[in-house]
Amino acid sequence: MVTITLSHASAVPPYEQLRLGIIDQVRSGELAAGTKIPTVRALAAQLGLAPNTVARAYRELEADGVIETRGRHGSFIASSGDPTQDMAGRAATAYVATVRRLGLDDAAALRYVQAALKG
Repeated sequence: MVTITLSHASAVPPYEQLRLGIIDQVRSGELAAGTKIPTVRALAAQLGLAPNTVARAYRELEADGVIETRGRHGSFIASSGDPTQDMAGRAATAYVATVRRLGLDDAAALRYVQAALKG
């Protein structure tokens, strides 16, 4: 069961809070591979959100490989496991390749990462 608490006072948009909440539940094992998740309309009603907000979160989760939609059967947690770890690893590898190609040392590369994390 998807149990997400949204903060309407947060600067993070509701669809992003929902997306991150589902990813957190997948990582923690609360939502196991193959688990059926509520329909867009059902979850929107449960959370007090517009259906388009939930639909956007679902589209992004599907694009990231976290969920899969099986037509009229509904949406499910993907059986491929947590794709975020794989995506993060590939992004890090691509970043290192770019840094090496630019001739930057490790200290400079880390400074750029730290600056990006600070926003």
